Amino acid sequence: MKQSVKLILWIVIFIAVLAGAVWAYNTLSKDYLPGAPAEQSESVVSSEVDSDPQTEPVKAVDFTVVDMEGNAVTLGEHIGKPILLNFWATWCGPCQSELPAFDAAYAEYGDEVVFMMINLTDGDRETKETVQDFLTENAYGFPVYLDTEYEAMINYGAYSIPLTVAIDADGYVVDGYMGVLDEATLEQMLKNLLP
Repeated sequence: MKQSVKLILWIVIFIAVLAGAVWAYNTLSKDYLPGAPAEQSESVVSSEVDSDPQTEPVKAVDFTVVDMEGNAVTLGEHIGKPILLNFWATWCGPCQSELPAFDAAYAEYGDEVVFMMINLTDGDRETKETVQDFLTENAYGFPVYLDTEYEAMINYGAYSIPLTVAIDADGYVVDGYMGVLDEATLEQMLKNLLP
């Protein structure tokens, strides 16, 4: 009889702890939108352009990445042309599935739109060498930039990849999509960027 009372007591304690954990999680995370910087959370990760004319445009946040030759490149130096950012990694299956569409889009729109394919290069799991081997193996032609300091990732809240962000020629974020882009959605995003 004592053992059954102990078992019931342990079950009640377990349920109380579990309920407390659920309450704490819901309370502490209700204002947190994962994957987005605090000051731009809605604008950067929304899946479509906000059509409300009263909405203030969000200025794109500058960052520095490194090209495959080791040269520093900033987002700001490309303002004046529409820009398409894509955050990805070679180990990311969903990222791999959308890269052929980005390669085809770059071949078609590369003269009109700046493509910045930003690889989250941690130096361990993802290195310049693994990225180069992956690009060579798949014969991708789009330009790749290594975010070795995670500056771009942090500025755009790319904590979940793939993430694609469209920036107009004036340097304002006009569209964003978290997750795998299909060809039709990517095509529409690019057409919306062009005058």
